[in-house]
Amino acid sequence: MDFAEVFEAIKEDAQNAEYTAAGIDPLYTASATSRIVVIGQAPGRVAQETRIPWNDQSGDRLRSWLGIDRDTFYDPSQVALLPMDFYYPGKGRSGDLPPRKGFAEKWHPILLGMMPEVKLTVLIGAYATKRYLKLPSSANLTTVVEGYKDYLPTYFPLVHPSPRNQIWLRKHPWFEETVLPDLKHAVADALQG
Repeated sequence: MDFAEVFEAIKEDAQNAEYTAAGIDPLYTASATSRIVVIGQAPGRVAQETRIPWNDQSGDRLRSWLGIDRDTFYDPSQVALLPMDFYYPGKGRSGDLPPRKGFAEKWHPILLGMMPEVKLTVLIGAYATKRYLKLPSSANLTTVVEGYKDYLPTYFPLVHPSPRNQIWLRKHPWFEETVLPDLKHAVADALQG
């Protein structure tokens, strides 16, 4: 299977029939030469409408945290963008709904298996972090992010860069002082290595 065949298989999956019928394609990027994988939650409404992942304020902040420009971020030969669900899940009472269960478990292993050059996987938010670090649902994301060095050099866990997390960022100044410089360094190393 090549990347185009996987894309078509995702569209044809019965789990995604409603999206495919509405003309909505899965939203992710991947390449056999990707050096970094960014695993987030799911595309937001704006991302799905514009067909550009992370095309919002969260994406601007994320690129700043990573220390890379838009061209690098959107170049799949360098950075793959694999959310836990490739479709916008809809709006909930307090923000977007969570990614659908079982989606990442089904498609991520196939795509990641096609990306042998990956040097760093950036995990954004609780869903990606708990799945990839094999943590219990009760794991505290702040504690995990504070202990980020425990997961290097393979994984780098982060909180979501959403503007909604501004209060969290103010309460945890160590994130910008310690974590972000190390993140930028890890990203630069992965892109060069």
